[in-house]
Amino acid sequence: MDTQDLIQEIARQLATDAVIAYMGPEMLSLCSDVAVPATPLGLAESMTAKVSVPHKIRKRLTQTAQFIENFKHRKSVVHLMNEAFAVSPKPSELQLALAASGAKLWVDTWYDDSFASALAQGSEPWVQVQGLSQSEHFGQWTGAYAANGTPLAELSANPGRMLYKPWGAHSPAGNYLVSDSDYVEVLTEIDIQTPIPQAVQAWRKDRHFLFLGCRFDDQLTRTFARQIMKRSSDRHWAVLPVKPTRMEARFLAVQNITRIDMPLAAFAPLLIGAMQSSLAA
Repeated sequence: MDTQDLIQEIARQLATDAVIAYMGPEMLSLCSDVAVPATPLGLAESMTAKVSVPHKIRKRLTQTAQFIENFKHRKSVVHLMNEAFAVSPKPSELQLALAASGAKLWVDTWYDDSFASALAQGSEPWVQVQGLSQSEHFGQWTGAYAANGTPLAELSANPGRMLYKPWGAHSPAGNYLVSDSDYVEVLTEIDIQTPIPQAVQAWRKDRHFLFLGCRFDDQLTRTFARQIMKRSSDRHWAVLPVKPTRMEARFLAVQNITRIDMPLAAFAPLLIGAMQSSLAA
């Protein structure tokens, strides 16, 4: 199957809610007015521009956040994150198209609010579920919010359209998984799926994942992707224009993820066009 036919197939599957978009920080490269950090390195640099951190860890986000948490306070980390993501980028055309598709679950692994803004432009209700830091919410793995930001006391087994932010997000409550200790807590439980909402576990069954703006070049991103897509279908796709590292290539092969060797900026209009054609058909 050539790339154009593959994109047409993905669009048809999106229209029938058979595909879950799994988005990473590089999705921000499609937005026109990005005033927030768009990479882990950029976020680390944003933090270290305001707080002195040892030189050897200044480019390592989780270690930088951990140092600030240890020697300042957890509130300092949250404050820096809130400042870094205070301005919501205008949603890209791809985000708007995905938000308006037939999908009912989206996974977004960056802290900005752009995809939530894309969902807010529609008329259908939706909820947001975010990962929570155990240092702030011990024993509670996720927080759920209505579209207007109101906390939900309980997430129903079938909540309808849902944005899942496993690492947290700026809005509505400044929840973040970002320090080493944040991730250690989650990773000790993620194999048995405890931190992953039951609604996500139920919805992913037999569905495909489309990875957009993601890299799998470190253990953290691979682990989250593998656990979130567990018990889904056996066929997935990832837009990945750069040559995969050895571990990335192994991950793609083991998870049966077809690599689409194309820049995200080139892929986006093709998918949008295919989605529009599917709706018109």
